[in-house]
Amino acid sequence: MDIELKYGTGKIELHVPEMVEVTILEPQARTPVASVQEALQNALAAIQPCHPSFMQHRNKEFSAAIAIPDETRALPTSEILAGLYDWLLSSIPYLQPGRITIVIGGGLQSQDAQTDISKLVPAHIISNCKIIRHNASKSQVADYGRTSNGTPVYLNQAFASGDYKIVVGQIEPHQIAGFTDSMSGMVIGCSNEATIEHNHSLMFDDNARVGLLHGNPVREDLDEAGRLIDVDFAVDVVLAPNKEVVEILAGPPADNLAKGAKIAADLYGVTLDEKFDIVVAGCGGYPNDISLYTAQKGLHLASQAVKAGGHIFLVTALPQGDGKDIYFDYVSQFTTPEEVLADFRKQEFNMEAPKAYLFGRTFCEFDVAVYSNLDKGILKKCHLRAANPSQVIAEWLESYTDTKKIGVITDAGTTYFRT
Repeated sequence: MDIELKYGTGKIELHVPEMVEVTILEPQARTPVASVQEALQNALAAIQPCHPSFMQHRNKEFSAAIAIPDETRALPTSEILAGLYDWLLSSIPYLQPGRITIVIGGGLQSQDAQTDISKLVPAHIISNCKIIRHNASKSQVADYGRTSNGTPVYLNQAFASGDYKIVVGQIEPHQIAGFTDSMSGMVIGCSNEATIEHNHSLMFDDNARVGLLHGNPVREDLDEAGRLIDVDFAVDVVLAPNKEVVEILAGPPADNLAKGAKIAADLYGVTLDEKFDIVVAGCGGYPNDISLYTAQKGLHLASQAVKAGGHIFLVTALPQGDGKDIYFDYVSQFTTPEEVLADFRKQEFNMEAPKAYLFGRTFCEFDVAVYSNLDKGILKKCHLRAANPSQVIAEWLESYTDTKKIGVITDAGTTYFRT
């Protein structure tokens, strides 16, 4: 049979022999909102324009700061910003457009592999407001103290200087934080290396896993950091696998996360009766397969559906290559995944190693091959085997004498499994 998977901005077709029993593992369907702008305005209607933050600054030049994610998130950021901008100016008559700052949070993503700002921010907002791309290693930051876990909370100074602070983000499953949201996007996307590194050092706790919020140390650390920053309100979006908006929430970040995580869990949490010897996993297309650094999440989540010692074939376009220089520079020092794990265990936590560690752990537990546009030499240095899907799947199938079953994950970047 032929299987169609999303691949970058297009699709790719893979062939699986007819004698094989194929199970498609995919998210649930959900009706999208009829209009993004109407859904946004309905959500914003709950925000009170007479908030104390508005009133106490009436006699000075009131400012607003909005944190948004970069292009590695699929939400319709430009459309949301357009509606939010209009709402701000109509709700706060004394707010001047020039006093609105928009900070694009990219965390530790490579700064030279990013799209034009015009793809994230409408032209009329670019011309009227201050737009800043946050750089975790270079941007000035404000110090908000430490969480109870000891994470130093540093945040982009321009955002911290806003009288009224708004965060925009996406709620979806995350491999170590349970679920992402606008607050976690801001804390990681608009902070510096010290904040990101310490928060991510909590990832080795057994409760730092997809789908879990309460008791998850990574998630709870992010929430505490967000409370220290004291954001006024958040706009959070839940997307269907086809990138259509199914929910828009506006209000306190914690309320948005509680509601949005339930919706995302219903969408992307798939019940798994049995694991498979072979899994073919598509990351879900752009932007979930934008780089190897991003595609790691899809590989990790897909591994939950594979028997110990089984096989994973990953389909991921990787238009931005490995996606992060320090990751490639680190992992390419070693000839095997086992060497990566050994080096990681003997050193203090640092941001060069976590993705390499997560990749290496999967490579040591499963046989992994990949189909992508990335140069085979680069893939090899990252310990990945480039392969023709039909050939390698046939090769794997020959090693099994019993009933041949394959699991196909259509959106491995967001789908997670519950047994």
